[in-house]
Amino acid sequence: MKKQNINKMKLFLKFTGYCLVLVLFFVSCKKDFEEINYNPHGFTTASNGSLFNSIIESLVLSGNEQFYINNEILYKQTQLAALTKEAWGNFSIGTESMWNNYYRKMPNFRELEKRFDEMPSSGEVTNMKAMLKIVLAYKTFKLTDIFGDMPFSDAGYGFEDLEYLRPKFDTQESIYKYLLEDLKWCDENINDTATVQEPFPTFSGFDRLFNGDMLQWQKLANSLRMRYAMRMSEKEPELAGEIILDIIENERPLFLGYDFITYVGESACIWPSSMGFKNTSLNWSFREHNNLRMGSNIWHQLSVNDSINGDEIFDPRAYIFFEGNNANEWVTFPQIPEPGTPISGGIPYGSHRDQSGAFQIKGETCIYSPFNYFVIRDEDFMPIPMITGSEIHFILAEAYFRGIGLLQDQSLADIEYMNGINSSVEWWMGVASNSKLPSSGMTFPEMIDIPDYLNSSSVLNVFGSWNATSDEEKLKFIYTQRWLDAFRQPWEAYALARRTGMTPREGDPINHFRLPYPTSEVEYNSANWVEAIGNQGGGDTPEFKIWWIP
Repeated sequence: MKKQNINKMKLFLKFTGYCLVLVLFFVSCKKDFEEINYNPHGFTTASNGSLFNSIIESLVLSGNEQFYINNEILYKQTQLAALTKEAWGNFSIGTESMWNNYYRKMPNFRELEKRFDEMPSSGEVTNMKAMLKIVLAYKTFKLTDIFGDMPFSDAGYGFEDLEYLRPKFDTQESIYKYLLEDLKWCDENINDTATVQEPFPTFSGFDRLFNGDMLQWQKLANSLRMRYAMRMSEKEPELAGEIILDIIENERPLFLGYDFITYVGESACIWPSSMGFKNTSLNWSFREHNNLRMGSNIWHQLSVNDSINGDEIFDPRAYIFFEGNNANEWVTFPQIPEPGTPISGGIPYGSHRDQSGAFQIKGETCIYSPFNYFVIRDEDFMPIPMITGSEIHFILAEAYFRGIGLLQDQSLADIEYMNGINSSVEWWMGVASNSKLPSSGMTFPEMIDIPDYLNSSSVLNVFGSWNATSDEEKLKFIYTQRWLDAFRQPWEAYALARRTGMTPREGDPINHFRLPYPTSEVEYNSANWVEAIGNQGGGDTPEFKIWWIP
């Protein structure tokens, strides 16, 4: 027994010695070939591409943002729809969702910035930096336009230095100017031919927006410059004008809806099917909320009168944005309801409507026209728009009309305005024609018949600039059509309404200019929060204006 133990011990020592030799051999091999195996342009870990992918994924609206912010607040404030009853006052769930969506991704941004800076300089690395800057600009502009001043320059570094765990707030003005300079850098430095060398091919595989097409990224950078230059034009007219002039005079790439007389329908959108996800939170946010209906305000921009048969509709987008009530009648909820006005119930957003036999069942108490079911149920082919070529045409129409950066030119303003209407109508018609329900596969054209006589010409017959009786009405036409185009971007319509005060409206002028900061920020970063609200007028409530609002 003792001899067996000794033999086992010898065998163990012999085996251990053999393993040690192998370890030393492979370590020395790795050491000897380390420089040969190392790719100076490659990612240091497998997580680099996934970091960018997670940032792109964060562009998808959360269910709570859609439910508590868009559906409960922004559609009402913009009057793109009517809120039949206010049953969900806990909007802080939505603001927390927006805030967390942004700041949980900031470490990803900062880590990628650091890694890109450490890589040897090349056109490919520069393109990756630009892609990152553009997405950061889009997300940051969206958040600051809701809240105003916010942590930015120090945000996302808490994992490196405890000093940044409670980041200071930057002013919205400084954020705007910094991001606009960043976007200009992107336009000037993107090289759409520098895409063949690593690490770009590896990195671009995670680009779910444009699949590494750098010309599209350049167009997005300049289109965002146009949008936000115009947005700050009331407070910084000279700088806004310089940016717009630079883009147009130097023919920088932009998204366009029309190229002269040819429809191109360019846009930046999140398309669920092509990005490999299902936008399930969209239907949830409408089904569970169930209080949004077509309001009288938007109806009057789509139909000549209140005929419930829909025979006076002149804009085909009416059929895309809304539908008839349970009796298939076009009935609006009054934007300013009288006491005792019946509220709307029913089940127009229930998933039972996926089946052809139940499609028309909206519930007897669905007495007002709901949102079109395809718009709120299609989780595969209904896009989340970021910016469209139509919007750029409307921005240019305003720039030419008002002389912002460009010489005042009524003719060019009219051309851009007409291109905006033409492209918006065609873009939305294209989206509808490809829309499909997830369970049954029923398509929009199979279930909803848009009359053939409705098109961009029928819209221009009513909203053509030649129908305006004054310059003020012409400008209102521009804002009306841009507002309609932003139907599924209520945060953009909200910005337009706050800046201009001239979007279609019933009742009093808009007096809602921002959302209060999330409770978590107030509690966790209280000292910086107190300073921020003091710099913005002293209150953390909706009636306090953010920087760019005149």
